[in-house]
Amino acid sequence: MSSAPPTDPSRPAPTGPGNAPQAHSGKALVYTLGAIAVLALVGNGLLWQKLSTIQEALARQSQDASAQAIEARTIARQAQEMASETNARLTVQETRVSEVALQRSQLEELMQSLSRTRDENLVVDIESALRLAQQQAQLTGSLEPLVGALKTAQQRIERAAQPRLAPVQRAIVRDLERVTSSTVADTAGLLARLDDLVRQVDELPLQNAVAQAAATRRLYAQSAAAAHPEPAGPAEQPWWQALLQRGWEVVRDEARGLLRVSRIDQPEAILLAPDQAFFLRENLKLKLLNARLGVLARQTDSARADLVAASAALNKYFDPASRRTQNAATVLQQAQAHMKASELPRLDETLSALATAAAGR
Repeated sequence: MSSAPPTDPSRPAPTGPGNAPQAHSGKALVYTLGAIAVLALVGNGLLWQKLSTIQEALARQSQDASAQAIEARTIARQAQEMASETNARLTVQETRVSEVALQRSQLEELMQSLSRTRDENLVVDIESALRLAQQQAQLTGSLEPLVGALKTAQQRIERAAQPRLAPVQRAIVRDLERVTSSTVADTAGLLARLDDLVRQVDELPLQNAVAQAAATRRLYAQSAAAAHPEPAGPAEQPWWQALLQRGWEVVRDEARGLLRVSRIDQPEAILLAPDQAFFLRENLKLKLLNARLGVLARQTDSARADLVAASAALNKYFDPASRRTQNAATVLQQAQAHMKASELPRLDETLSALATAAAGR
């Protein structure tokens, strides 16, 4: 293998016709490379310029966003402050509105209380006056206190002119009509009959006083015969026949007195001891006197109960066949009827209406 001779760089290259294209292509390559480098530099410059522009825009946008964020925070803070201030004002307004509403409700309650208090005082006064008049009527036995109290109450309600008292006014009108149409019983006559009956108690025959009752009836028969003598017969009887007839009547009466058959409805009246008759009559007198005191005190219920007890004792222990017992029973029945008719009218309807008005219904 042969080696080429070393070339001398100081020697100029040969300029022959074979080396000219090579030199021309090297220059073109250099120029191309230079153009490419220039273009690359220009592109890099443009890229750096664009990048710096983008960076500036980003920095500017960041600054704007920061400013906007700060402004938004400021606006939000201001809005929050305004909201809190508005809430405080609303709270104050609500407090004032509630205070005004409370004052209004208190004022309405005060006005209603004043009106209600006036009506309640009127109702209480009328009720007290009516109850007092009713007591006076019971004590005196007169209807004038009731009539006067009802008329006064009617006038006061008309002056008040309250719609809620209209039922009371209607009840007063009805009670006034009922009181004025009622009549007052004769209390003096009733007392006189009771006194007469008390005096007759000692003369009333008991059911166990058989002999006394027979003697009483015989005495009445003899008195009637003496008062109305029968005309004499056409011929008088002989003395011996009259003596036998009189003896026969005596024996017959004695025989009838030894035995008596009758129906006993009250066995305890027959078994009553003779020494207890005094206490029985005194007890009947006490019942009649208690009834008399009840009539005087206007205690109709107590007086009626005493009369019923006296009537039961009279029918139980005294002889119902006796005329005096029958008259006494009749007097007791009349007294009971008189007591029922002598009851004073009550003002229950008006008092009930007053109670309803006082309750506020």
